[in-house]
Amino acid sequence: QVQLVESGGGLVQPGGSLRLSCKASGFTFSGSWMHWVRQAPGKGLEWVSRIFTNDRTFYADSVKGRFTISRDNAKNTLYLQMNSLKPEDTALYYCAVDASGSGRGQGTQVTVSS
Repeated sequence: QVQLVESGGGLVQPGGSLRLSCKASGFTFSGSWMHWVRQAPGKGLEWVSRIFTNDRTFYADSVKGRFTISRDNAKNTLYLQMNSLKPEDTALYYCAVDASGSGRGQGTQVTVSS
């Protein structure tokens, strides 16, 4: 079955950067569209970014120009490079196999605060 394990979160000051990773197993990662979604405290899941199998990428307006999604099919790993972080980026970040968050793991916490 789908297993996704997120890592790389932490506490960072506004304007800082973090790189999240998601190790995938139990399915054909290279043949799958992959997504990052997030959940801020007290809010619902928010779609963040998507990458197709041909590496075409899409972003939510709130992160466009600051976040970069990428994948390494040889390592079955999805990444999210986050730059120019803002306090409103504070959330639990998940990778998932669809935009609604299906198959997501335990998530990795990102906290942006001075």
